[in-house]
Parts: sequence; C-alpha cells; structure tokens
Amino acid sequence: MPEETVLYVCTTCRAEGDTSETRAGARLLAALRERLPEDTAGLRVEGVECLSVCKRPCSVAVASPGRWTYVYGDLDAEASAQTILAGIGLYAGTVDGIVPWRERPEAFRKGVVARIPPSPPVKEAGRP
Repeated sequence: MPEETVLYVCTTCRAEGDTSETRAGARLLAALRERLPEDTAGLRVEGVECLSVCKRPCSVAVASPGRWTYVYGDLDAEASAQTILAGIGLYAGTVDGIVPWRERPEAFRKGVVARIPPSPPVKEAGRP
C-alpha cells in the first residue's frame, strides 16, 4: 500500500498588498480543498500556521514517509490550486519523491524553496 502524501498549506501567508480579511494562505487552502476530487485516496491536505517562508507567500510543503520533502513558495492563492494538485499527483507517483525537473509544473520549478531528504528509518532498540 502506498504511503500517504501530505500537503501542508501555510494558512498565515499574507500576500503583499493583500487587503482581504482572509489571508492568502487560508484562501489557497480553501481553493485546494474545493478542487480536491472526492475519491482522492492517499492525499491529505492540511493547514498549518506557519512554514516560515514569509517572504515568498503563498507557501506549501509536500511530504511522505521515505520520500524527499519539498517546500514551495510564490504560489498565487486563487490561481495555483490546480497546478499544485497536479504537481502533488506527480510526486505521489514516485518512489522517492523526486519528479524529473522537466516534468514538474513551472510553479514548482520556479518556486522551490527547499528539498529535504527523507528521514532515516527509526531504529529498533538493540539494533544498529
């Protein structure tokens, strides 16, 4: 069974010049949830209070056990949802989380903030 992929969306991101009462990050989360197909298995979309990428709003992170974690910024709250979901679909289809550069959506190629290696497996007591 494939491991669950989690898309973390910074809900506290505020776009420059944004005067809306609802922050851009919260609007992005709502747009993603609205466009997420009901039969999507293995993907969880979660709002988080801060990803510390404040200079590049809106930001998201994608993670899955045994795969690289990616953080992306500079995403438009209203226009990026479908692009993000397409990119996450590509990510979920890999063994290690690495989607070939040319296959990534342009927003992911330009907006990558960080790539974090997979956590090593937890060692059992008494085993090296």
